[in-house]
Amino acid sequence: MVVVGGGFGGLTVVRGLRRADCDVTLVDRENYHLFQPLAYQVATGGLSAPEIATPLRRILRRQKNARVVMAEATGFDLERRQVRLDRMANGADGVLFDYDDLVVAGGSAYSYFGHDAWAPNAPELKSLAGALDLRSRILSAFEAAEVEPDETARRAWLTFVVVGAGPTGVEMAGQIAELARDVLHRELREVDTRGAQVLLVEAGPRVLSSFPESLSHRAERALRKLGVTVVLETMVVGVDAGHVSLRHTDGTSEQVAARTAVWAAGVTASPLAATLAAAAGLEVDRVGRLPVEPDLTLAGHPEVHALGDMVVVRGNGGAVVELPGVAPVAMQQGRYVARALRGAAGGPFRYRDKGNLATIGRSRAVADIKGFRLSGFAAWAIWLAVHITYLIGFENRLIVLVRWAFSYVTRNRGARLIGRSEL
Repeated sequence: MVVVGGGFGGLTVVRGLRRADCDVTLVDRENYHLFQPLAYQVATGGLSAPEIATPLRRILRRQKNARVVMAEATGFDLERRQVRLDRMANGADGVLFDYDDLVVAGGSAYSYFGHDAWAPNAPELKSLAGALDLRSRILSAFEAAEVEPDETARRAWLTFVVVGAGPTGVEMAGQIAELARDVLHRELREVDTRGAQVLLVEAGPRVLSSFPESLSHRAERALRKLGVTVVLETMVVGVDAGHVSLRHTDGTSEQVAARTAVWAAGVTASPLAATLAAAAGLEVDRVGRLPVEPDLTLAGHPEVHALGDMVVVRGNGGAVVELPGVAPVAMQQGRYVARALRGAAGGPFRYRDKGNLATIGRSRAVADIKGFRLSGFAAWAIWLAVHITYLIGFENRLIVLVRWAFSYVTRNRGARLIGRSEL
């Protein structure tokens, strides 16, 4: 069996086959599994990269029927049952891997809505490289403000624009505001970082649109208390090295002088979805997702499963079932596929929604769990417990828990290095 992708979905499949009588090959272009929900904490100095990224070989070291191949899957021959691998660790390209069963879990990336030229000036937060890049940019902006003599230029260095008010955008905006208000103002001498401006820009009418409206309003109030400026019903129409251009729904435009922008708006499926669709003679949807059957297989190819953010699932009647692009979906699908490959699936895939969580900052979060709607410290404590539980490895859980406890007591962040030495 070949599993492409070492994210939440793919890794769950591999681990679910640990007692199966089969050989499993996990293919990923990175050598680690990233706990992406905490990438924003690396970007703001709360955690170090190794605390949320674990080597795949270490995770699977005791699973004797699994091997890891560091390479990038670039093509599929479904008739011959082969996967093409490029950029292998030894430099080889065009290597063909045979399979009896194939699982593709390529994930997703943020979409710039056709404006990919914005990416260099507004990095995304879906990858470890993106988180480390953002950390360097954010901390460098404060360093630049410390030595900038011109007040207008200083204001631009101290202005941060976060695009997209989903969970990642809300969490990122809150963390930048706390970094400026609670940490750096005690360390910098020539600039008062408490005057930093953090703009959270959202095209829709409220933040956290996937949450109940009451929790969205509570989250917005918590953000404003932190000093975040929430800008709703506003689209980003331009991003360059020194400015972010906005257009409001009333037709007016605005140009914000900001040297740091963070992109957390909209997602598009991994290119693997289109590659696999072309091989199967299928079409992807408007955001590049591949349609799969109720049992997560490709139509006409029961030996091929696809899952996670890169797919949409057809219901029994043929209608598309929209599922949120979050880790619990991928993990539940991964467990289902592992059972299917063992011959124990027992019917079509059904997602069990366990609720939504989002943190805004210290003791601030919102939770929607089985109809119970919480905010404040109680929701924040639940958020902490859930994320600690799902982190891979006892060592990582312990280190992260200690770091969070120390940060809570001291209001300090120890992982504030400028550079990408951790990659």
